[in-house]
Amino acid sequence: MGKLKLRPFRRKRKINRTAGGAVLNVIIIAIFGIFMVLPLVYAIMQAFKPLDEIFIFPPRFFVRNPTLDNFTDLFILMSESWVPFTRYVFNTFFITIVGTVGHVIIASMAAYVLEKHKFPGSRLFFNLVVTSLMFAAAVTAIPNYLIMSKIGFLDTYLALIVPAFGYSLGLFLMKQFMETIPNSLLESARMDGAGEFHTFWKIAMPMVKPAWLTLVIFSFQILWGELGSTFIYSEQLKTLPYALNQILLGGFARAGAGAAATLLIMIVPIILFMVAESNVIQTMATSGIKE
Repeated sequence: MGKLKLRPFRRKRKINRTAGGAVLNVIIIAIFGIFMVLPLVYAIMQAFKPLDEIFIFPPRFFVRNPTLDNFTDLFILMSESWVPFTRYVFNTFFITIVGTVGHVIIASMAAYVLEKHKFPGSRLFFNLVVTSLMFAAAVTAIPNYLIMSKIGFLDTYLALIVPAFGYSLGLFLMKQFMETIPNSLLESARMDGAGEFHTFWKIAMPMVKPAWLTLVIFSFQILWGELGSTFIYSEQLKTLPYALNQILLGGFARAGAGAAATLLIMIVPIILFMVAESNVIQTMATSGIKE
């Protein structure tokens, strides 16, 4: 019999990222990051430009002679309104905070029931929720108006707050994260005597904290920029974006004040995002993990 030939054992080489590849990745990410931040930087520059720099051609990206006149003009215009400026600010904060908190709580509770308490039709219900994500907000504008009119919510805060409770994005996001909670952990809590609401609030919600913090940012951003002119007619109930939008319609003379108003509308959601940034990144990193 012939001798068996033994092949020499070859150790598999581990693929290591070279220093050059790491530097290239950093450069590419930095380039894309710069392009993403350019609109924000431009909005900041516009808010501090005098009128002659705003209308100069070709336009300049950076301001050369920064001024606070735009913010002064904005303050004067808002102080001349027969409704106090603080009233617009209160309306916006009230609608945004109540709508966001209500949406997060309702979406979380509904997602918990859909995922952890299977009932007949739950799968069909969730499929309808997913289908609704394909429709733009403009498609549901008329049905929302008719519903708010029938139940008597027009020209009240509820006309903007109640529809916010039913945003389908929140339910979809929370259900996907409820899948990551081990059922055995919930069963252990029930065996220890914890009630259903206690299990949801003390165990499930802390475990999906990155998800509902992300949902807070999304919901806050949507409601913060809500004009509300379709549902609210009384001037004392109008939102801050609506009041500032009227300044933008004032023509060339109010271009500086309009740029300042745009920056003021943008800065609050940006601050909120910066505070919860780490949790948002954690949400994206763990969105595919399941038990």
